[in-house]
Amino acid sequence: MINTRALLLAGIMAAANTQAADLDFDKTFNAKGETRQLNYRATYFVDGKQHQIEVWRDRDQRLKRRTDDKLETHIFKSSNQAEWRMVVLDLSRKIRTDIDRTNLYRIGHFTDWFSMSHALTRPTGAYQLTTLKTAPNNDKSLSACRWYALNRDNVTSNICWSTQWHLPLLITDAKGTTQWSVTSVNPRTLPAKAFALDDAGFIHNDANADIQTD
Repeated sequence: MINTRALLLAGIMAAANTQAADLDFDKTFNAKGETRQLNYRATYFVDGKQHQIEVWRDRDQRLKRRTDDKLETHIFKSSNQAEWRMVVLDLSRKIRTDIDRTNLYRIGHFTDWFSMSHALTRPTGAYQLTTLKTAPNNDKSLSACRWYALNRDNVTSNICWSTQWHLPLLITDAKGTTQWSVTSVNPRTLPAKAFALDDAGFIHNDANADIQTD
């Protein structure tokens, strides 16, 4: 059951803790001036369960994400092009699935390069983004970052954004409970093997062909 009183109180507290002026998502959170390559690790929570993720990014051309050592996602894109292709490796079942951005959109999975590489999803529809005057909890971020409150569909997320790493180092819910935390960042040039795709012995599944024949 939804606790209406608690939600209302959280909304009032969030409003009192922010500045009045609304901000633009893309101007506030962006990739301008970021290092060419970056490797970072983070923990996050879904339905109360903690998960681990490691991400390797090479500007807007190569991206690898490894989740709980069970799922590995490789994404490739030509520079300054919107289209990209994705390879998902199910490490437990040894299944490789290939799919392109266009076909992901066809099945209703809307995502973009920035969201996948910077761990922050652009809001769809109306939203409100404001700066926070104080941190929503006492958790310490890996390095300096600035707090913002993002409200969409009456749900508020508090985001501590690092302009150095172009990442949200901490994300909390409206109550201040941490949902995302970056635990390490490596800005050094990554070896070529960091983006290697090892699918030896995997079953290949061409999702593009399946979607186009539906």
